[in-house]
Amino acid sequence: MKVVLRTPEREERELKGPKRVRQVLEELGIVPEGVIVARGEELLTLDDEVTDGDTIEVISAVSGGRA
Repeated sequence: MKVVLRTPEREERELKGPKRVRQVLEELGIVPEGVIVARGEELLTLDDEVTDGDTIEVISAVSGGRA
């Protein structure tokens, strides 16, 4: 599967599947609470399975602003 990491450099990684989203993030060393994972227009949960033909995006969740 192709994993696109939405960083300023927009990294792409290839991983073997099938795996649960939780396993993908663990393999990449990414804390699940800090990201959103999507396959196309679909948001994925940590328990969703992704396979070799999938392309998923890992997007950093950003918070902040003024109160």
